[in-house]
Amino acid sequence: MIYIIRHGQTNWNKEKIMQGQTDIPLNEMGILQAKEQGQKLQKIIFDYVFCSPLLRAKQTLNNLNIKCRNPVIFDDRLKERNYGEFEKKPKSSFDYNLFWSYNKNIKYIKAETCKDFFERVTSLFEEIKLNYEREGKTILIVTHAGITKVAKCYYDKWLNDEEIGPYLPKNTEIITYN
Repeated sequence: MIYIIRHGQTNWNKEKIMQGQTDIPLNEMGILQAKEQGQKLQKIIFDYVFCSPLLRAKQTLNNLNIKCRNPVIFDDRLKERNYGEFEKKPKSSFDYNLFWSYNKNIKYIKAETCKDFFERVTSLFEEIKLNYEREGKTILIVTHAGITKVAKCYYDKWLNDEEIGPYLPKNTEIITYN
């Protein structure tokens, strides 16, 4: 079983400012959200935990206070998509859904293309499947909204170009895949 949790709220989430790989800490609400979700995960002992090395994901993991049999694996492939020229800008200042169009795969000046991002994240999911996802193993991934978009496409075999952008789990929402 794989559990994926999006990091807790940051001030930029609250203000709908694009964070991308800018290293923003959780705000008080984000810390509280992580602690509350941690209560729901207390009975689970995870075999493996993968976490984005960005601060907001690491703070979420620390505040979940979960149990794990092995050391946490921090992997750069779990970083949020590089928003390039759109980082630090309001979500409303550019065509967010076009930005997430896999089929159009727009090349921007600095931002990571949608297909490059999917390839980066999918390579980790493939590695997890090959090396860690053995029968009965329980895995937690603490990460970002963009990674959850790729996870939905990968695990649910779902790639609806018009719905990738709008798909947005809440902060600390837990998504499970068998």
